[in-house]
Amino acid sequence: MLLAGSVAAVSKPEPKNLGSKQPEPRVHHVVLPINSDDPTTMRALISTALNLPKYYRERNEPFEIEVVAYNAGVHMLRADTSPVKDLLRVVRGLTPGIRFVVCEATKLGMERAEGHPLVLLDNVDLVPNGPGHIIELQEAGWSYIRS
Repeated sequence: MLLAGSVAAVSKPEPKNLGSKQPEPRVHHVVLPINSDDPTTMRALISTALNLPKYYRERNEPFEIEVVAYNAGVHMLRADTSPVKDLLRVVRGLTPGIRFVVCEATKLGMERAEGHPLVLLDNVDLVPNGPGHIIELQEAGWSYIRS
């Protein structure tokens, strides 16, 4: 009797999951911080911003990338001081979904120090505090890649 119960348990058919969809692929979330006005560091970040989308597209995996500029890194996204404006146009052309944000606290400090309003490149958003924004993204599960 014990044996029969064991056999029945082993031979019991698996329930079929008809019509079920594959689970949604995990969205990769990546934050790329820039806090340096060094053009080499900026180019390294841009290289990452170009290569990551290629990597994920080849795997058909969705992604979100956000570049957060604060402190001296704000120069990367300033219309008057960016040494990488042309490269950023390439990034925008190839991967228009990358979000670029500037720390508003840094921007206001630069405006006070320089005595004039700063003009940022097109399609750049402001966040109240760059490092605080990065922390919030990390707490929400975003990966942090330093260039």
